[in-house]
Amino acid sequence: PRLNVVYTCTEDIEENGQILAYEIHSDGSLTEIGRVDAGGTSTCYLTIDRDHRHLIAVNYWDSSLVVIPLSKSTGEFNGPIQNIYDPRQGKAMLACAKKDGGANHSMNDECTIAARQVDPHSHALVLDPFEGCVAYVPDLGKDLVREFWYDETKGMIGCEFNVLPSGMSTGKPDGPRYFEFHPKFNVAYVVNELSSTVAVFSIDRELLSEIASATKMGLPMDKFKGRSTLKLIQSIKTVPSAFPTTMNTCGRICTHQSGRYVIVSNRGHESITIFRVKQGCGTKGKAMRGTLAQVGFFHTRGETPRHFQFDHSGQFLIVANQDSDTIAVFSFNLTSGEIRYTGNEYHIPSPNFICKSSNYLKIIMLI
Repeated sequence: PRLNVVYTCTEDIEENGQILAYEIHSDGSLTEIGRVDAGGTSTCYLTIDRDHRHLIAVNYWDSSLVVIPLSKSTGEFNGPIQNIYDPRQGKAMLACAKKDGGANHSMNDECTIAARQVDPHSHALVLDPFEGCVAYVPDLGKDLVREFWYDETKGMIGCEFNVLPSGMSTGKPDGPRYFEFHPKFNVAYVVNELSSTVAVFSIDRELLSEIASATKMGLPMDKFKGRSTLKLIQSIKTVPSAFPTTMNTCGRICTHQSGRYVIVSNRGHESITIFRVKQGCGTKGKAMRGTLAQVGFFHTRGETPRHFQFDHSGQFLIVANQDSDTIAVFSFNLTSGEIRYTGNEYHIPSPNFICKSSNYLKIIMLI
């Protein structure tokens, strides 16, 4: 976050992923400055802790979580993996890869979902922005959000405090994909890939502070087991009610920098859904602060919008349409929350991710 360094990873279901670090030069070009083994397969998510001394990687296929030391001054790797957490506890995977007769994880039919949810599949790891001591991991395979203690001094993922459902527990699969904090309110959002929903959770700041204090004092963490810092307060659909959920999987979720909107991409419905964030306090009949109301659905001018990013001003939205090989640019109305296609489109082979650096808007592609 402080340096002109960007991190990316390879994704392979058979071989361990590789995590690469690149220096960003003044002309926008990149130079590789290091790479390390990710310690697991289908590496999908990277997080840097608050002190910028550790990178935490998530491996989707085998669900492992790993911590890698960083140089605070240069951003280079300071060594290989120093801590690893395996939620399968060494047990073999039950499902097989697509090339070996397994399911295509891009689909959303009953057979595919059954195969995807035989095993745990960690899809992201987000540290709480208040204390930096709790790691939230959406487990797409088990319809859970896992809460871990993270010791940033030691660079260690410790005990698992709690697990809780990522949605309304309707008996149908949810498939939590990403976890996003609101920048101002004590609220977090989980996008559920398989049920096309956003779950809204309130955050227990007092419990987070208690965990942080216990960490600083070196006290045992056992007393926090079974206690959750999250409470579900809303679940809302990301696609129109008449659109079949089996024809859609959610992609990215983010909160606009103003804190007034939450945005989700829909792969199948081929849309961006925009929600307005309620600003009230939940008194006198008003909706609870941080809950969502739908603004609208907007076509992305392409297929499979896997990722999107706002520019620095927050007034333009850039969408990566992976299966139509295009990047589409939309203007964003800060008052209404609506987007409008600008007519600007760029042909990029299978765009997977859009990364905004401190000085540039860079597009990182999976080709």
